[in-house]
Amino acid sequence: MKFLRAVLRVLQPISPGLAAWLAERVFFTAPRRALTPAARAFLATGRRFTMQVEGRRVVGWHWGDLHNAPIVYLSHGWASRGARLAAFTQPLLAAGYAVVTYDVPGNGASARGMTSMPEYARALMAVAAHTSNSRPPHAVIAHSMGCSGTALALSWGLEVGRLAFLAPAADPPAWVEPLVRALELRPDVVTRLKTRSERRLRVRWDGLHVCELARGLQRRPPLLIVHDKGDETVAWSDGSAIAAAWQDSTLISTDGLGHRGVTQDEQVVRQVVEFITGEPAKQTSRRDSESQRLEYELFYREERVALSSTRLSAPWPA
Repeated sequence: MKFLRAVLRVLQPISPGLAAWLAERVFFTAPRRALTPAARAFLATGRRFTMQVEGRRVVGWHWGDLHNAPIVYLSHGWASRGARLAAFTQPLLAAGYAVVTYDVPGNGASARGMTSMPEYARALMAVAAHTSNSRPPHAVIAHSMGCSGTALALSWGLEVGRLAFLAPAADPPAWVEPLVRALELRPDVVTRLKTRSERRLRVRWDGLHVCELARGLQRRPPLLIVHDKGDETVAWSDGSAIAAAWQDSTLISTDGLGHRGVTQDEQVVRQVVEFITGEPAKQTSRRDSESQRLEYELFYREERVALSSTRLSAPWPA
């Protein structure tokens, strides 16, 4: 970050356009992390597929009967992977549902390059169209930026039966402010950054506020929000604000799980699955429970090591 700040300090006065080009790439590029053994083992149990979304490769995996069973889509957050929401797969399969997850372009095994909330929305819509056999998704379970992208997809016409948002971000455009401070960007360069990205993504920044998107939806499916009061990445108030703007929503507040823990906690998984299926979650076997616990410990132990080296260079949510 110090090196980028030094480069931009020189560039901004002499070439604000080039400075905006560089800042855009920094802001819209998610850190990529190696796939952990636990995540790799989980994905190996699914059927892998690849597809193109606006010329970029998207890699996904599915479990269960896509032709007959209701389908639940898992949408990961920023700088993450479809395997992030692995804990929901086995309970949903046990309840008779099919499950689809995928890596958004700019993340995981999918195409490299920049990524954004609109690209999360387009990936979800394209994957759903590719796998659903012309049926609307039964539900989407999303985390962090995945929630924002899902809300945008709904505003573009995606029909979903039920939604579960884990640690949702209400205002992704505001994430530029930490970058502005960290890189000491001038106002004119920030304006150029926004203009460049709006042209590239074909959306306006002021149309990406989740609460406003929620208020503008003609049909709002039932929504369950789970947000930890001590979330260190996306403030609990974001989830609370979305709940207030979303008719037929329920907010569950947790303590001590943090931003990522809500995707793996056993009680949260049970509550979400019961909400999605409309019936009590079936008990998994002791072997499955032990496997889930080990996966959780391995996934986060290895990820904490990776995060320790990238935290200062990624001031926006993961």
